[in-house]
Amino acid sequence: MSAIANRYEFVYLFDVTNGNPNGDPDAGNMPRLDPETNQGLVTDVCLKRKIRNYVTLEQEGGPGYAIYMQEKAVLNNQHELAWKALDIPEDAKNGYKKLPADAAKAKGLTDWMCANFFDVRTFGAVMSTGVNCGQVRGPIQMAFATSIDPVVPMEISITRMAVTTQKEAEEQSGDNRTMGRKHIIPYGLYRAHGFISAKLAERTGFSEADLELLWRSLINMFEHDRSAARGEMAARKLIVFKHEHPMGNAPAHVLFDSVKVERLEGEADTPARSFSDYKISLDAERLPQGVSVRELI
Repeated sequence: MSAIANRYEFVYLFDVTNGNPNGDPDAGNMPRLDPETNQGLVTDVCLKRKIRNYVTLEQEGGPGYAIYMQEKAVLNNQHELAWKALDIPEDAKNGYKKLPADAAKAKGLTDWMCANFFDVRTFGAVMSTGVNCGQVRGPIQMAFATSIDPVVPMEISITRMAVTTQKEAEEQSGDNRTMGRKHIIPYGLYRAHGFISAKLAERTGFSEADLELLWRSLINMFEHDRSAARGEMAARKLIVFKHEHPMGNAPAHVLFDSVKVERLEGEADTPARSFSDYKISLDAERLPQGVSVRELI
């Protein structure tokens, strides 16, 4: 299947209600915050993890849709699959540590990884960690998501009506309670930007079918990622800009500036508590020539 022929950018809006969209392990798993503005943050790594998980559920590991960066994976074992599939023997001195001297074979290893692993041909990967399959820069890049308004994380105390060990039960004389805490954001609307390069897609083989799968992932991934810790999360807007030329017809920031997210009149001085507290507008008539737009949500 041929690679995509157009450059794209997209604006992605999602929200969280009474949940933690992305905990910071260096801060006791509290929601990530910009310390200067108190705006909430969700990393690109978090968003890509959810895309990978959705693809795993939908495609069920079908041909060409395996996931390279999966939970508890041993990456060097993934790399060995390419060497063995292409029947390339390991070097007597260096083993699998160096790519074959034959450029065609070296490229074949990287191409095999792109063809078989969705996330490699989508996001790219450094595959030179002991068992060498080269490295590839993915056509899809995402920035951190930032909340539209400052958020105020809350720490909630919770009680479990059980203990883990018999010793704990004896210490509590049979009361058997365990105290715990969880961190939530009452409400936050987050905005993320994404970039899709047609030229980099040519190198990895990222196709139109892959692109449609990416859109489905962004639209539906929160529906299959429910947990008590994350509260209620939902994809609210997905606005896609398509360039006629593979190198693009306008700078990305000009397109992003055409999407405005504003508080409704009369609500600006009160905390946002739902998506209906915001107004999203798109100035489609002032888009540069050669750029079209569509709203997938």
